[in-house]
Amino acid sequence: MDNILELNNLKKRYGTRWALNGIDLTLGEGEVLGLLGPNGSGKSTMLKLIAGLVHATGGSIKIAGLNPGPESKAHVAILPDADYLYGWMTVKQAVEYVSGFYEDFDHEKADRLIKMMGIDSKMTVEHMSKGMSERLKLVLIMARNADLILLDEPLGGIDPTSRDKIISGIASEYRWEHSTMIIATHLVRDIEPLFDKVLFLKSGQGVLYGGADELRARYDGSIEDIFKEVFV
Repeated sequence: MDNILELNNLKKRYGTRWALNGIDLTLGEGEVLGLLGPNGSGKSTMLKLIAGLVHATGGSIKIAGLNPGPESKAHVAILPDADYLYGWMTVKQAVEYVSGFYEDFDHEKADRLIKMMGIDSKMTVEHMSKGMSERLKLVLIMARNADLILLDEPLGGIDPTSRDKIISGIASEYRWEHSTMIIATHLVRDIEPLFDKVLFLKSGQGVLYGGADELRARYDGSIEDIFKEVFV
């Protein structure tokens, strides 16, 4: 199995505060990592570093053997935390708009995900609920055939129905494909069956890392149980 992502002693400092301090991690092709921790633990910072949106203070990042830069960005798809679609756009127009930026955008996959997630292709962005809007954002990221998919709190603040749709979409499209995925979340219970590996972050440091099944066996409990033990 080829390594898609390698982090070695990765660090990021903002002023005097270490947002990330000494993270080591290796992910192979097709693996799903649960990046777990409370708000402010460094999850978003780590994803932004991998995506090349911010620069590291120390350590190294390798994405498909490449240093972060224009070439490595072509291998990475990240779920943005900002709204980037125009309210007047229909779902179909949003797909056309986003697909123009990425050569690896798969229209057939987008159509399949739109149907699976129960999105009305004629609906405009401005008339969507928060949950429906988050479903559409996820479709637009997951429709890319990128080597590395980064999802930052994809389940946060949305209704249970949308949460179920999103988990089903992730499971059906990526669980057995080649793409490697990192899912940063503090909502563990429903999504933990997807994890191959888990990294627990606390105050910018990795406090526990390993295979999901290995950790369940070691602690004799679910990943959610371990999460509560580590952070509560």
